[in-house]
Amino acid sequence: MSKYYFGFDCGTMGTKVAIYAEDSTLVAEAYRAHDIKYPKPGWAEMEPDQFYRVVIEGMRECVNKSKIDPKDVRGISCSGIICGFLPIDDNWDPVGAYIPYLDGRAKEEVRYVSENLDPIWADESGNAEIGAYMPPMFLKWLINNEKDFLSRTKKVVSAAQYVMGKLGGLGAKDAFIDWAHMSGWVIGFDGHKRDWSEKQMELLDIPYEILPEVKKPWDVVGTLHKNEAEKIGLREGIPLVAGAGDIMQSNLGSGVVDTGMCSDVAGTASIFTFLVSDFTREVTDKRVIINGISTLDDQFMYWSFIPAGGLSLRWFRDEVVMRKDEEAFYEEMNSLAEKTPIGADFSLFFPYLQGRSAPAWPNASAAWLGMFGSNNSATLWRSILESIAFEYLSWITILRNVGNELKKIVGTGGGSKGGFWNQIKADVLDAPYVTLERTEGAVLGNALLAAYGVGDIKDLKKSVNDWIKVKQTFKPIEENNQVYMKIYKKREEILNGPLKEIFDNIIELHNIQTI
Repeated sequence: MSKYYFGFDCGTMGTKVAIYAEDSTLVAEAYRAHDIKYPKPGWAEMEPDQFYRVVIEGMRECVNKSKIDPKDVRGISCSGIICGFLPIDDNWDPVGAYIPYLDGRAKEEVRYVSENLDPIWADESGNAEIGAYMPPMFLKWLINNEKDFLSRTKKVVSAAQYVMGKLGGLGAKDAFIDWAHMSGWVIGFDGHKRDWSEKQMELLDIPYEILPEVKKPWDVVGTLHKNEAEKIGLREGIPLVAGAGDIMQSNLGSGVVDTGMCSDVAGTASIFTFLVSDFTREVTDKRVIINGISTLDDQFMYWSFIPAGGLSLRWFRDEVVMRKDEEAFYEEMNSLAEKTPIGADFSLFFPYLQGRSAPAWPNASAAWLGMFGSNNSATLWRSILESIAFEYLSWITILRNVGNELKKIVGTGGGSKGGFWNQIKADVLDAPYVTLERTEGAVLGNALLAAYGVGDIKDLKKSVNDWIKVKQTFKPIEENNQVYMKIYKKREEILNGPLKEIFDNIIELHNIQTI
């Protein structure tokens, strides 16, 4: 008898669903886009049941495509957006919108918390910075501004686990969250206990009773309800495995499972993660890198991101060179840039088209410096590629300075298809950069978690390494790294000195009324 596992990933822009066989074969997959609403300036909301609808549609499509026997499906698991929640009543019905990390309404709550409360989360959660994107902040906003919020809300749950509750016919008494999703709240939890912090919630004036119970990612939290099984074309009673956050499950599905390993998600936003055995105040106090809890129970995950990492490349293609939607453009520019010297002919790019998040510089904007007539499109392209690697290096330097060794970087996302950029990152970061034979990411990790949760695999790390194979390795070139380190040192002096002041001054131009 064959064995199959479902995984679904509720991301920001859409949901992906997939079926995997026990030998790691991808049997079928489906994707549905999401709709994000912006009801007021600075607000962002998503209709909760769209997550449920697209998962049902995607699972049904996969069943129909695959022609598998429903009795052979052994487990279902999930992942999703870590920074966000929706409120539910006793019957697991939503009583408000899903609010994602894109929302910025809680500015006053951020100001109050930052100025008036003792930041005990710096020690307990491993994070010192407070931001409006954090779930505890917009939860406080809801409590402060919607007077009936607490009376109509029994629990708050993540998007992916809301869907799991619907699949299992659960009620609010069964509400759950895994520790990885929980750490997407950034504060409010005790990292070492892998549970909510009663002390922090009391300090934040958030009722502890509204929080879901924390589960291990591989815990079985219910079974597929008969009504839901009929909609999808599966049998009832299939175990539902709790799941974990999307970034954490992307790591799992990419074989990033040991401390010292890193992942580079080279997408629209550039996301970098670094697995460590423990978090420390030396890193926390820098307020640059976010501490999260990994899916596995023996590690933590530092992460940070550049909002317009890959977006900078698309912007250059679409708006500067005016070759919108030409996919061949990227490799064409890589080939030209590869012929240019390290340092992009003395030009530096700062990739802040959407501001700078790590550290949080709200006034930062994109900029080129050091340009001469000798610069051309190839050197400008190279300067963008190098800028992302330099931003990563600023975070890695913090971690290296407290004794963390960077052993290997695993690249995923569209940007990792370009060997030239991968070599730049290896040279700048002074570490091997590898790409994979398969890059399904979180949904593959979810299938592994489902198999582990139902007991079909006994060693999760071993199974990950059996499923995930390296495609290509880019080793750092020592002489290139030596040049890059000299450039990086000067870049840091410019960035943290005169350029930061320029960013703060130039934002005043936005107050000038133009005709």
